[in-house]
Amino acid sequence: MKNDNYKREQKKIGDVKVEIGPQGQTHYLGDGSQPSMTTKQGTPVADDQNTLKAGQRGPALMQDFHFREKIFHFDHERIPERIVHARGYGAHGYFELDTPLTNYTTAKVLTRKGQRTPVFVRFSTVAGAKGSFDLARDVRGFAVKFYTEEGNWDIVGNNIPVFFIQDAIRFPDLVHSVKEEPDRGFPQAQSAHDNFWDFASLSPETVHMLMWIMSDRAIPRSFRFMEGFGVHSFRLVNADGKSTYVKFHWKPKLGLQSVVWNEAVKINGADPDYHRRDLWEAITSGNFPEWELGVQLFDDDFADKFDFDILDATKLIPEELVPVKIIGRMVLDRVVDNFFAETEQVAFMTHNVVPGISFTDDPLLQGRNFSYLDTQVKRLGSTNFTHLPINAPKCPFHTLQQDGHMAVQNPKGRVNYEPNSWGEGPVEDRDRGYRHYPSAVEGVKTFERGERFADHYSQARQFYVSQTATEQTHIKDAFVFELSKVEREDIRARVVSQLINVDKSLAENVAKGIGLETLPDAAPPARAPKMDLPASDKLSILKNGPSSFEGRKIGVLITEGTDANLLDALMKVAKKENALIELVAPVVGGVTTSDGKKRPAQQKLNGGPSVLYDAIILLASAEGAEQLLNEATARDFVADAWAHAKFIGYCHNCVPLLRKGGIMESDEDEGLVHLESAGDMQQFIEKCRALRFWPREAKTHTI
Repeated sequence: MKNDNYKREQKKIGDVKVEIGPQGQTHYLGDGSQPSMTTKQGTPVADDQNTLKAGQRGPALMQDFHFREKIFHFDHERIPERIVHARGYGAHGYFELDTPLTNYTTAKVLTRKGQRTPVFVRFSTVAGAKGSFDLARDVRGFAVKFYTEEGNWDIVGNNIPVFFIQDAIRFPDLVHSVKEEPDRGFPQAQSAHDNFWDFASLSPETVHMLMWIMSDRAIPRSFRFMEGFGVHSFRLVNADGKSTYVKFHWKPKLGLQSVVWNEAVKINGADPDYHRRDLWEAITSGNFPEWELGVQLFDDDFADKFDFDILDATKLIPEELVPVKIIGRMVLDRVVDNFFAETEQVAFMTHNVVPGISFTDDPLLQGRNFSYLDTQVKRLGSTNFTHLPINAPKCPFHTLQQDGHMAVQNPKGRVNYEPNSWGEGPVEDRDRGYRHYPSAVEGVKTFERGERFADHYSQARQFYVSQTATEQTHIKDAFVFELSKVEREDIRARVVSQLINVDKSLAENVAKGIGLETLPDAAPPARAPKMDLPASDKLSILKNGPSSFEGRKIGVLITEGTDANLLDALMKVAKKENALIELVAPVVGGVTTSDGKKRPAQQKLNGGPSVLYDAIILLASAEGAEQLLNEATARDFVADAWAHAKFIGYCHNCVPLLRKGGIMESDEDEGLVHLESAGDMQQFIEKCRALRFWPREAKTHTI
């Protein structure tokens, strides 16, 4: 008997024939020459885009053998490094609660004011292998393990609040598409190739995430300067059993900051460990990174009235609609003792929750809850990975689980089962034990999604119009760069057809940038996008920058005879601002300044390019500047800083270096600061609080 749920409308995306379901899911039909997809047992597959659910918005069902087989095989594809998030870096710290959520949850970690809970945080890129570079254009993992007195709680999040896909069954395909192409083994750690954009162009649900990935969010300046998000909607459950929806946000104390693409490419060459080194140096120097934990709290009333389904991980809730309530802070104050034992062996799982925190039926979250345990068993080699110190709870724990590969602990005594009459072994705790929120479930078993999952473009447009003109230019340039690496013109055209539904001028500019002779027709939307969603300032990096230059680094070029008074004045104002100074010299042994003191340098000029710094200062002596005029690295030190819109300070001796770097007198702007006195140093630092002098970028146009 035919099921009406499988009625779909046939359309074309470019030259590719697809069926689009009533909830917007897109199914590739092929051209009739491809074989039917089957399970590994040979059973034909009817739906490879959705997990089987109890009702359109219901939880995933364990009987979906195709999903379980697909995700099981995917989890076992790599040993021993992670399939995704392989390149990571971690640190220890604590979470301190300031505003208890007693009315919303029983979780002790969120209800005891002033309590400090130990945490371990792992930041990571997603697509690259363990040996890839830090400044790939990629989403960043932002995973936090809380060692609470009620067990371990993991927020396994990212630095972007939405994701590419709505259903976990699509995750293997997403990752396969973005990884190196299997026939050639490249490109590594980047999405700029045919397979990824082919997948994305045929998957309209990816468009919102594409806007974020093509923005500067995907090339952060530092882990310390990026936000974190739990991505999914979760539940908080209070003592009365009442549920409140919650989204988790991490807000960096030092504000947001990213780099530009040309800069990222050069940083990867100069220091592929740039993010790792930055976090290590910050913690070991006592400049402990700090984030505020915020929550968006909302009820069923709001969820029902919201334009989009709160179970859809490709959507966010604008902070203007539901403000983020700050409840505490997280401080990272200790580096690991051993990278492998801690950062590599830590195992995060979305299903690690404590009483008072529960799940929603978000189909991506449901699949992650199923998948992560199997992933950790495969990667760490045993079900006993919780015996590793980095994964073990810090509170007392008692189970009847025994044996297995690499068992470090086994229950003592005769009893290894329950119930038993020996009076031994742990027993259920009916009062304190974890209880799943008893949400009502009703509906037929179906592969369909909720009807409010169908709008793939409205929030993508909202994100784009929320950006400053500078950020919009970066997004356009990123699309042009990525698509210029795609060999097939039809794939490039399909991406542009999707962008038309976001913003026609963006699509036109991308089309022009990649040389499309004609603008393609807009991709057929499953639901017409809302073109009037208001801009949300919280979605912009530049609108949420810092008010100081704290935590940033200035590269100071010095030579023999550098003016000691100017250098000492800089050191003084930088210390007051909590900014960092790194001296760059022709030789790493340093130089003797005008006061006769030897000043050791942290970097040799050809190993300390200006891309490693947030701003630069040129303090060469007249003789030193003359000697540097024939040094290509000195020219690049100036030229790159200028092209990347950085603030540049200089003394009069260094004017020839400016000219050698291509900065003519007619080019000079407010981001170029003449330094002749201690007071000028204070002025320079104050200007640097803006981080970049963006008006210059229109002239240099270096992406």
